[in-house]
Amino acid sequence: MIKGALLCCALLSLAGVGYAQGYPNKPVRMIVAVPPGGPADTLARLVGPRLSEALGQAVVIDNRPGANGIIAYEMAAHSASDGYTFVLVAAGVAINPSLYRNVPYDPIRDFSPITLGITVPNILVVHPSVAAASVRELIALAKARPEQLAFASAGNGTSGHLALELFRQSSGIKVVHVPFKGGGPALTNVIAGQVQALFSIALAATPQVKAGKVRALAITSASRSPVAPDLPTVAESGFPGFEVIGWFGWLAPAKTPREIVNRLNREIVRILNMSEVHDRLLSLSTVPVGNTSEQFAGFIRAERDKWAKVIRAADIKIE
Repeated sequence: MIKGALLCCALLSLAGVGYAQGYPNKPVRMIVAVPPGGPADTLARLVGPRLSEALGQAVVIDNRPGANGIIAYEMAAHSASDGYTFVLVAAGVAINPSLYRNVPYDPIRDFSPITLGITVPNILVVHPSVAAASVRELIALAKARPEQLAFASAGNGTSGHLALELFRQSSGIKVVHVPFKGGGPALTNVIAGQVQALFSIALAATPQVKAGKVRALAITSASRSPVAPDLPTVAESGFPGFEVIGWFGWLAPAKTPREIVNRLNREIVRILNMSEVHDRLLSLSTVPVGNTSEQFAGFIRAERDKWAKVIRAADIKIE
């Protein structure tokens, strides 16, 4: 019986290798969990044609926005594990199960990680009238005026909101959270002085900082970022370990043959390292990554666990 089982496993393994060697022999679909436009869609459209050239088959971009990515993630999780469908995901893929009830996928069990594509730092900005030129000064001001400073966000459960909650939990300040319907309205209201502060994505904040419409205090990456190399991090401003980054990467359905995952990883990482792709992504205030499948898997687990604790402590619920 044991010999028979081993033989069966060996034959299945060889069949998988043979299948992977013939891959792909038809177009490949890349589901994208955001609408056209923006850094994530740009990433997909930078990688897609180059990946198509490498694979010798068309890579079809299929934008499926909605429900913080849940529509796209469920579709990908329930697709065939044959390498012909994979998905460009955002950080929400790991965070959604802590925010929503009955999420129809598991970020670990239902996917085979391919690679992390880019990270997107937030910048802590304040209206110029705020009497704070550093994170420490902002905290001192907030503690002197509890519940009087207002922080905008792009909405409940967004990266900026989670950054604020981690900031509150780390510093002990008491401020008011004002959610808006999107990052644009949130930043506009900070510029207008209707709210005092915001953790904004770097792409949106940087032009307004340069124009003097808001003041940048810190960036939320773990170390200083090529996006804003002269800007201190929140971590070095007195909060070691503080890190909040948006991110986008590729996942295949669980049980996709390892040889196919490895090939997709190899080709996408190579494309991310192309100078024209790398430079274009940096120009969008994003940081190209490109790591191993195993590293990306560990990253997703760490993000899931980290934000589950923050969300639980802040009692954030989205219905």
